[in-house]
Amino acid sequence: MIPLNGAWHFIMFFIAMLQQGSLLRKEYVPIIDPLLELNIQKFQTLYQNIGDSTITPDSAEAAFKALFLDFKELTRPQVAECEEDLKKGYVFPVRGYSPRLSIGGRGRGYRPKDFNFFDSRIRKSHPAHDLFIRDRDNDGIDDVMCIHVDILAYTSGLVLGIREDWTSASQWRGGNYVWIYNPCLNALIYYAHFHTVDVKPGQWVKAGDILGKMGRTGFNAQQPRSTTHLHFMYLNITKEGLPEPVNTYTQLLNSRVIDWWED
Repeated sequence: MIPLNGAWHFIMFFIAMLQQGSLLRKEYVPIIDPLLELNIQKFQTLYQNIGDSTITPDSAEAAFKALFLDFKELTRPQVAECEEDLKKGYVFPVRGYSPRLSIGGRGRGYRPKDFNFFDSRIRKSHPAHDLFIRDRDNDGIDDVMCIHVDILAYTSGLVLGIREDWTSASQWRGGNYVWIYNPCLNALIYYAHFHTVDVKPGQWVKAGDILGKMGRTGFNAQQPRSTTHLHFMYLNITKEGLPEPVNTYTQLLNSRVIDWWED
């Protein structure tokens, strides 16, 4: 007879294998719209240029405003779908974790002062929450489940940009990341430090869909002193078309947890 604790570990191992494989994965269908695809490419180029400081903050701001006026119009067909999705509530972005145990510093890590999306040289602010996992040896693997943890979509939206080829030679602090735009909220959501990214620009995701696996990519996140976490940032697009950080601590605390065995 298998001891109870042995049976439990076997069940958890089997679930982990499902998570690592394709049985629980969903096929994402890209939105085919030539103009929307062009604007998505423009966003990726703009964000790259901001990060590389090859565009002035004023020029970046003007380009951003124009882009998001277009995005708001071009994503109108998806508004009904995301409104329906919002009725189900937000999903905590780290699979299997309680928000109260995962959110770093009980929300005190959120520091929006001096935030400037358009100037990558300004690095004092931290308008985001770091969501941590159990990983005492900092190898990027959950200590109990023995796998990379799924990063889930907090809410529905259009994938605008990703990075999936980050290397330790790069100075980019976010490492591998995903940007998602929700037209109902008129908000940009940023997820960073992925091990692997499972979505592509132009795909529409729903709350709870798998975006990728948590990792330790990013200039600071890869350091031994850094604890494995997801960097989660929510930016509201103002009436002026500018990105404004929002503290989502309360929303994260009340978000729905999707457990290890849930699809």
